[in-house]
Amino acid sequence: MPPFDMVNTIVAYESGEATENEVIDLFQHLVNTGLAWTLQGNYGRTAVALIEAGVIEHPYVNGRSN
Repeated sequence: MPPFDMVNTIVAYESGEATENEVIDLFQHLVNTGLAWTLQGNYGRTAVALIEAGVIEHPYVNGRSN
């Protein structure tokens, strides 16, 4: 599997050209690395919405890292 290309995926997301799977992978990566909470507010709000919808997972479940 090729390495995750966050920059190009963010550009595709911002321009509305990312596929659903690319968006899911992007936000899972942003949550896993903690970047979702440091970028502009939309990223954090979207990450929370995706976690609450069960689309992505928070990396810490029951006090342990996945």
